[in-house]
Amino acid sequence: MTRHVAPGPPPEGDRLRVALDATPLLGRPTGVGAFCRGALGALAARPGLEVSAFAVSWRRRHRLAEVLPPGVAWHQRAMPARPLHQAWRHTSGPPLEWFVGAADVVHGTNFVVPPARAARVVTVHDLTSVLYPELCQPASLAFPELVRRALAEGALVHTPSAWVAGEVVELLGADPGQVRSVHSGIPALPDPARGAAPDLPPGTDRFVLAVGTAEPRKDLPGLVAAFDRLAAERPGLALVLAGPSGWGEEALDAAVARTGFAARVVRTGWVDDATLARLLAGAAVLAYPSRYEGFGFPPLQAMAVGVPVVATTAGSLPEVLGDAARLVPAGDPDALAGALAEVLDDEGRRAELVSRGLARAAGFTWEATAAGLDALYRDARSRR
Repeated sequence: MTRHVAPGPPPEGDRLRVALDATPLLGRPTGVGAFCRGALGALAARPGLEVSAFAVSWRRRHRLAEVLPPGVAWHQRAMPARPLHQAWRHTSGPPLEWFVGAADVVHGTNFVVPPARAARVVTVHDLTSVLYPELCQPASLAFPELVRRALAEGALVHTPSAWVAGEVVELLGADPGQVRSVHSGIPALPDPARGAAPDLPPGTDRFVLAVGTAEPRKDLPGLVAAFDRLAAERPGLALVLAGPSGWGEEALDAAVARTGFAARVVRTGWVDDATLARLLAGAAVLAYPSRYEGFGFPPLQAMAVGVPVVATTAGSLPEVLGDAARLVPAGDPDALAGALAEVLDDEGRRAELVSRGLARAAGFTWEATAAGLDALYRDARSRR
């Protein structure tokens, strides 16, 4: 059985130096980047922690200072990503301290934690690469072996949900005592501009919103098929797909081409936080049709601003969303269409989900995340 971190204040005067891999903050933001930003900001405000960030990058490392939250230090030598990753796959060096100086704990935030003399923690966001390798890009297929190696060397594993923690034990053979689940907070969004509904197709006045990369795991083609079942009886309804292109783009193109309502499907591409806030403000419902999830930021972001959510029972979503979302089996367009129709047409059910969602989202704070990570770091140091 995996252990859950019980957050609490550190002993007075017990200072802990933490070096955290913030490479995911560089470039276009992702879910991992959102985790890094939220966790770093809360960790920097936590008593007893001295938090610094590093980036495994040769040219882009100087950009890190521009995107770090206040209170997070940055100082390192150049770290050439390709040769270092190659070395770390096969050897136990060079240690991270060569590049960033001394630390008590090193936190690898994206499946990889560099070799170090310090105690080590590695975040495993999900195990898609083990369960659904056909849904992954080739680089992701190396993650399981890297995590197994870190476990063998004594690292602790952090997961964003108890569901993933259990999978790390079951599928990677981890000692349950080495695995901790600490829920993430909810990435903050700016206040939406007034009257900022997106441009909808002519004749439509409300929309179902989906947020995610066009990759097979997100099953956006299944959502398009569900929309096809809804659209005929709801001529004012559109479907807005917000998210970058990915390796599921061809399947999504084909799904849109098959529907008789392609003109009412809007694809925005990648959106920034301000645009996402405006989309959520105008959405009638957020659909989250994933085939597998380790946590799931978009449905929590929707709940936090009073948007009802229809999601699948895949992976950690029942744990994270509880009874605050309408849940359906993954890969079932008929069930998804029925749930969306229920939320769109039944004002009482809609109001119930909005109320439950607001209460549910209030329980996911970055302060709680930082407290849990703090306890995990101190345990890692004591084991070291």
